[in-house]
Amino acid sequence: MNDFLAAHRTVMSIATEVVSRVRPDQLGLPTPCAAWDLGQLLAHMVGQNHGFAAVARGETSDASVFADRPVGEDPGADFAASARDVVAAFNEEGVTERKFWLPEIRDGIMLPATTSMGFHFIDYVVHSWDVAASLGRSVEFDADILARSLPIAEAVPGGKAREAADSAFAPILERPDLLERPQEATTLDRILALLGRSPEWPSVAQ
Repeated sequence: MNDFLAAHRTVMSIATEVVSRVRPDQLGLPTPCAAWDLGQLLAHMVGQNHGFAAVARGETSDASVFADRPVGEDPGADFAASARDVVAAFNEEGVTERKFWLPEIRDGIMLPATTSMGFHFIDYVVHSWDVAASLGRSVEFDADILARSLPIAEAVPGGKAREAADSAFAPILERPDLLERPQEATTLDRILALLGRSPEWPSVAQ
């Protein structure tokens, strides 16, 4: 578990660096998350960080801890504070033995800490890419991060549930070159396709 927590800290550090590049005048930019502009995406990311931190510390009834938190004049600072919060919460003693209450999954279920942390981990790998893509930039993860991410992405259920408006991820992008011939795609490209994103966004429609 220590290796996972170290990898999670790395992902949050990368996400923090990516978001630090966002200027307030860029918050209206489109993102690979079609329903959200960049400001809405960041509000979601900040809110989820604080929400996961709260449930890691034992919250089991107040769903508002996950509410979106709009960023202000310094988006990078707002996100960095939320990233520090969730990293600190995940690294508190005894957290890995707990169950996390996740109100946004089937009206609230309790899941093992390791499973819940995995959800947060994959979310911020992908959202780091989302933010970078919105800014016309790239983001890089080392092989260990991607190796940890791919099985989580593969385990996310597909089907009709992914078509719902409140689904965490868009339907799987049906791209044989990415999913059926992995030798032709990078691991990050495969992760993105599994979670409903085109690696070529915005030049290729979702």
